[in-house]
Amino acid sequence: QVQLVESGGGLVQAGGSLRLSCAASGSIFRASIMGWYRQAPGKQRELVATFNSGGFTNYADSVKGRFTISKDNAKNTVYLQMSSLKPEDTAVYYCNARSPSYGLQPRYDYWGQGTQVTVSS
Repeated sequence: QVQLVESGGGLVQAGGSLRLSCAASGSIFRASIMGWYRQAPGKQRELVATFNSGGFTNYADSVKGRFTISKDNAKNTVYLQMSSLKPEDTAVYYCNARSPSYGLQPRYDYWGQGTQVTVSS
């Protein structure tokens, strides 16, 4: 059984900050590449920020410099710190855990249920 539980979403004014959390089971967390994706109304799901297999980070250009992905191995939790939020950041944010694939199809690819982030003007 795999469970990814996101939290921290909400409504915030433009320019504000929000921190999302994703808690995973220990076995999955330790074995997986963790990341955040989002899906805005009428849009396809897109990458926001991920760790790569080397533990370094990758960000969408639209959030670079504003968002920071981090993780706490002791808590089996990955975070997304979002600052200087813009209305265009409004989306459902999803936590993702996938097996390292090195360009191949991942052995597994798990998703949380998502947490809504709404940024008002």
